[in-house]
Amino acid sequence: MIVLPETPSFNLIGKKALVVGASSGIGMACACALASKGAFVTIASRRLETLTEVSDEMNLKGWKTKCLEMNISDVESTKKLIEENGPFDILVNSAGLARHTKMVDTSLEDFDDVMNVNLRGAYFLTQSVAKQLLYLGKPGSLINISSQMAHVGGLERAVYCASKFAVEGFTKAMAIELGSSKIRVNTICPTFIKTALTESTLDDPIKKDWVLSKIKLNRVGEIDDIMGAVIYLASDASALVTGSSMMIDGGWTAG
Repeated sequence: MIVLPETPSFNLIGKKALVVGASSGIGMACACALASKGAFVTIASRRLETLTEVSDEMNLKGWKTKCLEMNISDVESTKKLIEENGPFDILVNSAGLARHTKMVDTSLEDFDDVMNVNLRGAYFLTQSVAKQLLYLGKPGSLINISSQMAHVGGLERAVYCASKFAVEGFTKAMAIELGSSKIRVNTICPTFIKTALTESTLDDPIKKDWVLSKIKLNRVGEIDDIMGAVIYLASDASALVTGSSMMIDGGWTAG
């Protein structure tokens, strides 16, 4: 008798998730994806009013969610919020900042602001969630929304690229340290996705042509292009995946 394998579960019922940067764009899409699979999702961002509107709409769909005002560049406040509201089985960090300028025009203020959110904030947010899981002996899935620009260079993106390359580095190192505790750490690396953050680039015909010339599928992304990936990485379907970067770049980095 042949025993056929069964597909691992994508079900997230009974899991607690924290999605940071969830008031719009990719973060909001990730929150909806996880909630649709049964997770109790705490959505967090600096914009509490908008966040509350998102939470209300999610609750109307019968999903379980609550709001949390959080600014991950304030590390001590973030640690306290995690201690008070955790533990979380799943983390999705979609908080991010971009200050695009030519390399010769980068200011110290822009450099520090981007690094404080994209690197310093992301690092200690991930650390805080992991520490609770370690203390309780629980497995978990920690996901940082990185970028294709963590793997290639980009016009006027030296600081942004530096911050995201660093995220990829600490993701791999954390994955090595946490693997024996069954805590997985991965990144999702999108190409240009239609959001408020990419609007200025995509509204410029020359820059949009450059973007499309790099994307082999010849289209920019939509936020729902990210949703399947986050469900996969959060669920048991990716139980052997850690220290990895999931490229959702339309083939940009393939060439």
